[in-house]
Amino acid sequence: MGEKSALLLHGGVLRTRSNDTEHRFRPDSNFHYLCGLREPGALLLFRPGCDPEFTLFVRPRDLEAEIWSGRRVGPEGATEKYGADEAWPLERAGQLLPSLLDGIDTLYTPLGADDPGLMPLVHRAIDHLRRRDRYGGIAPERLQDARALMGEERLRKDEAALASMRRAVDITVGGHLAAIAATRPDLYEHQIEALLEFNFRRHGSSGPGYGSIVGSGDNATILHYVDNESLLRDGELLLIDAGAEWDYFTGDITRTFPVNGRFSPAQRDLYAIVLAANEAGIADAQVGSNIDSIYRVCLRTLIQGLRDLKLVEGEVDALLEDEKSYIHYTRHRHSHWLGVDVHDVGHYCLGREPRPLQPGYVLTVEPGLYIAADDERAPPELRGVGIRIEDDILVCTPGPEVLSAGVPKSIAGIEALVGTVPYPA
Repeated sequence: MGEKSALLLHGGVLRTRSNDTEHRFRPDSNFHYLCGLREPGALLLFRPGCDPEFTLFVRPRDLEAEIWSGRRVGPEGATEKYGADEAWPLERAGQLLPSLLDGIDTLYTPLGADDPGLMPLVHRAIDHLRRRDRYGGIAPERLQDARALMGEERLRKDEAALASMRRAVDITVGGHLAAIAATRPDLYEHQIEALLEFNFRRHGSSGPGYGSIVGSGDNATILHYVDNESLLRDGELLLIDAGAEWDYFTGDITRTFPVNGRFSPAQRDLYAIVLAANEAGIADAQVGSNIDSIYRVCLRTLIQGLRDLKLVEGEVDALLEDEKSYIHYTRHRHSHWLGVDVHDVGHYCLGREPRPLQPGYVLTVEPGLYIAADDERAPPELRGVGIRIEDDILVCTPGPEVLSAGVPKSIAGIEALVGTVPYPA
């Protein structure tokens, strides 16, 4: 951050679900990453080298309010439990921020974020200091986007972050195994979703890290399908893309498998292409490589497979240069950062060049192929088929570690697991 700088973050607010009820509170990712507090409304001020260095503003204790909506940590708890040098009731933030920001040159805070209360507070503090210029008040001259700062901080996972990351992925693995083993025709997508998320919660997860995708048949060709309401039919495939949170880190695993436990020959051929692309992309997730390189490796494998199935025509190198020839089958990029957010923060490029992968980075490798139900070029047995395979990868030496390896993805491994346990009564 540099000298004479400060970081101001808001912990987030309750969001209305309907009328006078709210969604369960989830703290702002950056705020929680730095201090661990999980209460709405809180403010964090970090001033390296100053006294106090770490200040929290939190809701005051209120016994009547706590009877209705849960216990509050209060200022005393903020210092005792969360290590703040000083903590104050939230309503004093407007009064105290000007003195705490006096002499600060650069203030890091989220710019453009959906937080209606934070920036007016910042502006009032700066205006107050400017009005006191004749008395020696010094207002911050620069506002910097804290999201870029925090993205760089969170990108390389330290030991504590990796421990939480591994736990999140392990719980995710267990949920996928339970869901695959219980799948059979004539269940509903929402029943598989319920079993998946039950297994997340029963192992201590706070729940899914994003909306669970449980899409059968041509629902799997909808990339972010979350209705999860259709009947599972014999002969169709089921795509599950879901991850469990642990300490607000999240897993992100996708598997696609036959509802009846056996791939048809055409499904097997298409699946083998996506699996080969997934494995090639993982092999390329080396220190010094980059996400663009992983994408190109995956994409070449997918296009070669599409060419072999006669879904595209031409030489592979020429097809790679003509996005229109394949984009309706591939749809998306094949990797993203993973951490506290499922699409985690951190620059993908340095300047305009792809960022080299470094030890401690965690990312996904998730190639997919999607054949529209009305694609007359495709054979009838492949129309309305979507296949995606996604793994969570830790970049390290001597080579990448597949954190999600506990969920089978080979054709034999998947077929051996589907339908092996009864769905809970």
